[in-house]
Amino acid sequence: MPMPSKTEPRAPTFTDIVDAARRIAPIIRRTPVKSGRLIDIELGCQMWFKCENLQETGAFKMRGAANAVLHLREQHNESNVATHSSGNHGAALARAARLDGRKAHVVMPSNAVQRKIDAVRGQGAEVVLCEPNQPAREAGLEALVKQGLIPIPPYDHPDIIAGQGTAALELLEEREDLDIILTPVGGGGLVSGTAIAAHGLSSRIEIIAAEPEGAADTAASLARGSRVESWQPDTIADGLRAIVGKLTFPIIQAENAQVVTVSEQGIINAVRLAFDSLAMAIEPSAAIVLGAILEHPERFRGRRVGVILSGGNVERSAFPFLATAG
Repeated sequence: MPMPSKTEPRAPTFTDIVDAARRIAPIIRRTPVKSGRLIDIELGCQMWFKCENLQETGAFKMRGAANAVLHLREQHNESNVATHSSGNHGAALARAARLDGRKAHVVMPSNAVQRKIDAVRGQGAEVVLCEPNQPAREAGLEALVKQGLIPIPPYDHPDIIAGQGTAALELLEEREDLDIILTPVGGGGLVSGTAIAAHGLSSRIEIIAAEPEGAADTAASLARGSRVESWQPDTIADGLRAIVGKLTFPIIQAENAQVVTVSEQGIINAVRLAFDSLAMAIEPSAAIVLGAILEHPERFRGRRVGVILSGGNVERSAFPFLATAG
C-alpha cells in the first residue's frame, strides 16, 4: 500500500486549478451565478453570487474533495481515505470516495450539527466522534492514518485548495470585471484557492475574506505576521471554527488577501438577509460574507463584488424564520 508522502506539501499553482477544473467537471455541478437589484441597492454595491449552496452535498467542499480523490485515481492509488470535519468536507469526501469505489472515514466533533453528521453517514462514510477541539480532531485523523488510510484534510492539502479555487475560476468566466471576490475563511482552503485562481487571471482583483469575531485567528495571524496556532472558537458559524492552515496561511499572505471580522449578530442578520432578499436558506458560515458587507459597507460601496456563497446546510430550527420555509 502506498504510504503518504512525508515531504511538506507545496502550494498549488494556477495551472493546478485549471487541471482541477477539468478533473472534477464530470462529478460536480457548475453552480449558477445570480444577482439581485434590490439587494444591490440595499447594500450599496453590485454583487454577483456564486451559489455553492446549490453544489453537490450542499457546499463548495465537493470541489476539493473530488479533486483529491480523482487525483489519487490518476496516481493508481485505490486506498480508502480519512479526514476530520465539522460536516461539509466530510460529506463531500464521503460522496467523492463512494463515487470512486472507496470508503471514507470521518472524524467529527461531538457537538457537530446533527444534520451534518447524518449527511456524512448518508454518503456512506464511517463517522468517528471526538471531543470538540482541534487537537482531538487531528489526533483522531492520525489514528486512522496509522491504520493505512490516506489523509485528505479539509483545507491544508494542495489538491483541496486547487479544487476550491475552481469556484472562482467559474465565477470569473462569467464576470471578468469584478473588483473584489469575497469568501468566508475558516481553515483557509477556499480563500487561498480563490486568490490563486483570481490572481492567475488578473492581479488587480482584491480578495477579501470574512471571519467571525469569535473565531478570528486568521485576522490575528495577519496582524502579527505569523500563524496563530491555538484558538478557542466561539461562533454560530460552525464551518469556520478551524484554525487557519499551515499551508493556507502563507498563501493568504503571499496573495495579499484581506480579512474583515463579523459579529455574531451580523452573521444572524445576514442569514435573514439572504432569506428575505435572495430567497435562499444558507448556513451561517456562508451568510457571513453578507454580514461583512453589512458591517463594513465602506469597503464595498460602489464596487463590483463577486460573492461566494459557500454552503446551504443550515440547521433551520436554529432560525425561526427558516423553520417553516420550503
